Amino acid sequence: MSSFRTLFGHLKTEMQKAIVGYEGLLGDVLVAIFSGGHVLLEGVPGLGKTFLVRTLSQVIGVEPGRVQCTPDLMPADILGTHIVNENEHGRRVMFFEKGPVFKNLLLVDEINRATPKTQAALLEVMQERAVTTGGERHTLPEPFFVLATQNPMEMEGTYPLPEAQLDRFMFKIRVPFPDLDSLVEISRRTTGFTEPTMKSICTGAEILKIQKELAQMPVADPVAHYASRLILATHPEQPGALPEVKRYVAYGSSPRGLQSLIRGARVWAAVNGATSVSTDDIRAIAHVALRHRIILNFEGEAQQVKVDDIITKLLEQIKTPAMQAA
Repeated sequence: MSSFRTLFGHLKTEMQKAIVGYEGLLGDVLVAIFSGGHVLLEGVPGLGKTFLVRTLSQVIGVEPGRVQCTPDLMPADILGTHIVNENEHGRRVMFFEKGPVFKNLLLVDEINRATPKTQAALLEVMQERAVTTGGERHTLPEPFFVLATQNPMEMEGTYPLPEAQLDRFMFKIRVPFPDLDSLVEISRRTTGFTEPTMKSICTGAEILKIQKELAQMPVADPVAHYASRLILATHPEQPGALPEVKRYVAYGSSPRGLQSLIRGARVWAAVNGATSVSTDDIRAIAHVALRHRIILNFEGEAQQVKVDDIITKLLEQIKTPAMQAA
């Protein structure tokens, strides 16, 4: 896995030619890519979320597609539609005109500005990697990733994503506001008339190959047991649940949360040069894998409880095998 570790570092370095700061964020996005998962980026407008996705598509050498979400966007605008056209014999027949979703890396910009009907059009796309329309099933190209951006819920004209939609994202990554040094560097890099030239470090075929290799990384039973206990601890009805979970949480993580933990931890372990997954790898990605899968109840929303704080307390409460031995 040393070659993968080197490749991962080269990808981050190349992206940082165009993107200032955000080292941890770039690492989390790349972990999701090599895990085969989708990513939801949340942050206020102007933080470079869209630019990040465009830069990523150039660096990993895949074909990008883009959907700009608005309230009047229809499912056919994303998936494609049947149109009447003439074939080579001059007869009028129905053809399926593919939408922008038929690309390797789909940017869904401001996803929470689309109506629930249009948001639901992405459910099959993200889970099955296919589009079914007019009785026909069309398979999407491989590899396929959805990177969606969304504005905070407090902003005007947003439609909250349903729980089933959120659950299909492997990671939810918050894009923080840049610090002073980063702002100064942004002003230097982006106020001229030239943009940095990105070069492709790998290809889609190489990503698929690496994904299959990483999927073979062993996960010991105690590590899987720890990740499973972490998932169960997010449910308020479980015996021994934390007081904060019982009081503020309506629904805990689904089994997809466990899958995201294991798959992401494999990549994280490989990045750090390990040959097997440890509980530290699980803990390292717990926040990005679980923060959108823990749904607060009315009291939690009213008290403005932060889900990240609940996850932090769970990590303190759920002991790893090493902690139990000590």
